[in-house]
Amino acid sequence: MGLLMLEDGSIYRGCGFGSKGTRVGEVVFTTSMVGYPESITDPSYKGQILVLTHPLIGNYGFTCMKSSLPGSGNVFLQMESEKPQIEGLVVFEETEPSHWSSEGSLHSWLEENQVPGLSRVDTRSIVRKLREHGTMRGIISVWSPEEGEPDVEELWKAMMESQGYDDLPLAYQVSPREPIEHGVDGPVISIIDCGIKHGILREILSRGFSVIRYPCYTKPSVIVDGTVGVVISNGPGNPSILTEVIENVRELIEYNIPILGICLGHQLLSLALGGDVYKLRYGHRGANKPVRDLETGLGYISTQNHGYVVSIESLRKTGLRPWFINIDDGTLEGVKHETKPIMGVQFHPEAGPGPRDLSWVFDVFKKTIYRTLPIYRRI
Repeated sequence: MGLLMLEDGSIYRGCGFGSKGTRVGEVVFTTSMVGYPESITDPSYKGQILVLTHPLIGNYGFTCMKSSLPGSGNVFLQMESEKPQIEGLVVFEETEPSHWSSEGSLHSWLEENQVPGLSRVDTRSIVRKLREHGTMRGIISVWSPEEGEPDVEELWKAMMESQGYDDLPLAYQVSPREPIEHGVDGPVISIIDCGIKHGILREILSRGFSVIRYPCYTKPSVIVDGTVGVVISNGPGNPSILTEVIENVRELIEYNIPILGICLGHQLLSLALGGDVYKLRYGHRGANKPVRDLETGLGYISTQNHGYVVSIESLRKTGLRPWFINIDDGTLEGVKHETKPIMGVQFHPEAGPGPRDLSWVFDVFKKTIYRTLPIYRRI
């Protein structure tokens, strides 16, 4: 048995699966039809209860297969981190797997990782409410029949007394505690790891680079030592409260080294240069989000997972110019600096899950590195 309660007082009762227990988080939804293992393990979902809009979830279970790239170490092939990162999962129907690569069911995987799940609820109703009123604080609780339903008033109290999502420095929770190295040869790219997806690591390694992932609070003097470029990764939470990271990025920019910011990294770059961010009503989360390249006029389908965006109007004081915009709502999806080898994208060019339309962004960054540092020129 289980339930989901939203901060407006609405309650959705259904069948519990995964782990028993109670978790609080910001309730969000994604429109991706496939790729639930990638979404569940995406560190950008830390602190959130995820609602999946596709009605059948669990058909292919999960797999812990590793990448075969040389020196990739513990880089996963079909997961974006080592474990589920979400606070809870809500689906219409949770199914048993039928796939050659499956190592277990969605239920067993969430149970092993202490993540509660809720099925047999009207997910369409939840999504319509979130679209109308915006993302909300929520609490998910799963229990066995013999335990009995928890007291609803106590659940409400626990939810409302919890710290709000926007005030939590979640990037520090998913950032590594020590540097992590990947790759066996090639120029080194440093990563400010705010909760990087393994798909980004695979894209960088496949282009002949080695990688060192640093804790997000690492000083710039350490990050630039021996590196040819820096990637500021995706991650969870409100970018504006990561003041230490923003200040480090501001100092890093003075080294005039090639920098690529992805999702949260794009926001941190913009903030460091004087831009502003604001929160969307219910965010962009899915694998079917259209963007337009303003340099060519071409449109692409992108994978996205963010609740905050950079204000286009605020770019006037930053030295940045728009690179991509969202075709649906006109929000900013990418930037380039007018004079420095700096770029950022709000979407996920590694596409995990999602279409491969925009993986060429990594090629643009690679060419920028070689143009900026001719000693490493190979193309």
